[in-house]
Amino acid sequence: MKELATRDQSTPRIENLKVKNYRVLKNLEISNITPLSVFLGPNGSGKSTLFDVFAFLSECFSIGLRKAWDKRGRFKDLRSRNSSGPIEFEIKYREKTKSPIITYHLKIDENQKGVFVESEKLLWRRKGSHGKPFAFLDFSKGKGSVISGESPDSEDEKISESLDSPDMLAVNTLGQLSKNSRVIALRRFITSWYLSFLTTDQIRGIPEAGAQERLSATGDNLPNVMQFLKENHPERLREILDILSKRVPRLEKVDADIMQDGRLLLQIKDAPFEQPILSKFASDGTLKLLAYLIILYDPEPPQLIGIEEPENHLHPNLLPILAEECRSASESSQLMVTTHSPFFVNGILPNELWILFRDDNGYTQAKRALDMEGIKEFIEEGALLGNLWVEGHFDVGDPLVNEGSYKFKRRLK
Repeated sequence: MKELATRDQSTPRIENLKVKNYRVLKNLEISNITPLSVFLGPNGSGKSTLFDVFAFLSECFSIGLRKAWDKRGRFKDLRSRNSSGPIEFEIKYREKTKSPIITYHLKIDENQKGVFVESEKLLWRRKGSHGKPFAFLDFSKGKGSVISGESPDSEDEKISESLDSPDMLAVNTLGQLSKNSRVIALRRFITSWYLSFLTTDQIRGIPEAGAQERLSATGDNLPNVMQFLKENHPERLREILDILSKRVPRLEKVDADIMQDGRLLLQIKDAPFEQPILSKFASDGTLKLLAYLIILYDPEPPQLIGIEEPENHLHPNLLPILAEECRSASESSQLMVTTHSPFFVNGILPNELWILFRDDNGYTQAKRALDMEGIKEFIEEGALLGNLWVEGHFDVGDPLVNEGSYKFKRRLK
């Protein structure tokens, strides 16, 4: 397991999330979010939608609000069913440990001309000050004001600004100006997010040669990242491959070689055979585990990492170990993981686990495992969270109970 002396005090951390009118997340609030946060639930509980909240916000900063909006079908597919009004996101985060909480509030609406930013605010209360948080950035439909400087104060001058279009994000635009330190910090935070949608079909590809620093969302540039690590961080690559060889029986070597046509070929050698095999013949689990280790052991990790359903193609016994690897990585990056695997959850602590479920109106809600009756006592006696979930000790998140099939569930025990 990766050894890290102490938690990085300068790593931004999201502590609270509110979402309104975003698909099944009609009115969701998640508080006390931890450096490693795992979201568990049955099929259809809203895990992928919650994951897409972070993907949507990240894309708003990378490709623009309009493209991220159109990509998801606009209000027709985005707004919660049987609801009206704008879509809203609110993130409360700290730039570093014990720094003041900063609130980013974004409200998005649509008219005949298309999507626009109804409201965008950054609020905080300076450390040591009292009273309600004040907005040091306040915009609506492309116009507003910002208070510049390292430590904006409610008494400081508000500078009026106009954006080129009402669908532009003020944080993304003004966060490129050196005078707006706090806005820069949020922009840097969001643009650094890494969200993983790994697929083994993409990993097996043969990309053009050329070192690349970070794994793509689908993992199709895995050989390129290995080339980058080999050239720039050989010790870290050796560490990754050592861990992989301990997790995969008989694995001896993984390498990325440049072919004559300029493409990179990923090869895997296992004992007792002399010749390596191409990645397209390697097991799905080996490739997925290698990709996850490269994400978690990034020499310069992103500030937030999202991983969707890491259990796919991995042996159940590896999942609690992978959970520990995620916790270790959360010392330098905030990690958010969606899963429906009890084996992965067995490696998670009660304060790190949220169970997603659909309420009577069909919308997603979340409940922390630590807040469920009896769970803390079970854990103190040595029980594992994944086992408690499967055995029916969670008061939400069981698809059989949600469907009213109590008798059938009892027959299964």
